[in-house]
Amino acid sequence: MNASVPPQQGLLPGQLAEAHLGLLAVCALRLGDKSVDWSLLARVIESPEGLEAVFEGHLPEQSEVAHKSLPLLRAALAHLPEARERVAAELASASAAGARIVTVLDDAYPANLRAVPDRPPFLFYLGELAHADLRSVAVVGTRGATEDGLSRARRMSKELVAADVAVFSGLALGIDTTAHTAALDAGGRTVAVLGHGIASKVYPAANERLAQRIVHSGGAVLSQFWPQSRPTTWTFPRRNVVTSGSALGSIVIEASRTSGAKMQARIAAEHGKHVFLLRSLVAQESWAAKMVADGRAVEVSTVDDVLARLGSAPAQQVKPVEPYQQLTFGGL
Repeated sequence: MNASVPPQQGLLPGQLAEAHLGLLAVCALRLGDKSVDWSLLARVIESPEGLEAVFEGHLPEQSEVAHKSLPLLRAALAHLPEARERVAAELASASAAGARIVTVLDDAYPANLRAVPDRPPFLFYLGELAHADLRSVAVVGTRGATEDGLSRARRMSKELVAADVAVFSGLALGIDTTAHTAALDAGGRTVAVLGHGIASKVYPAANERLAQRIVHSGGAVLSQFWPQSRPTTWTFPRRNVVTSGSALGSIVIEASRTSGAKMQARIAAEHGKHVFLLRSLVAQESWAAKMVADGRAVEVSTVDDVLARLGSAPAQQVKPVEPYQQLTFGGL
């Protein structure tokens, strides 16, 4: 995907300082098919002394995932030259795509996302990061949506942007596509979180024009993966982590018990975010009814229900699980 990108807070690949290049090199370290958990690296490296400690073979975090990762890190550091070569190749592809990059070392790293423990160490993006994203909601749901579901997603997205709330979603077919399109049609801001690299072909291919429209409207298309990464069954669940983490809450329109949108509802609850489940969904799906009964989500039927809660704490503050229990960001 290519786009002309106006100067923004993030950096062009050729503008990266040595600290940024060092962070990326550590993320690119591999030992066979294994790599150090990226969310662990993000938490460790964003501290002033963190990157230096990692290069010295230390992980200054008291957690099980850090303890288990230490031998891998120390062995993988022997392959640092190869990691730097991979970073150079990935940055070249990002540059060719017109992308920018923001890392946990930058003040421009999205504040909502920085607050979750499984944040990625970097984001490549096309378009613009904006302060408006602080007040944002993810609108998600199944690819095989019903007409009623699509209508509800359209209404929710239009009314959210009318209230100056940015709409995040995952650029998938069905609910995601409708949410992005409705936000754009209403003149609002929308951000698409990809399940693949920023320099890869847009997936699904049917949404390439939609992705370009989002960028040209002043929104953003972003990815936490290496620019050349292709979509896999593992990248889409990880996309849900970033979609949830970037927003104040998630509205689930339609989702079966096996849907990725159900996974996002669970992740959002673990993040301590608002989880909004449409009344029609709660009536139809037992998992949704259970989340409401457990206090991990609230039932809503209108955007006013959502807006009334955005300024308050979630229905039940859920203590995030230990990082090693969450979805991990491997070196994709």
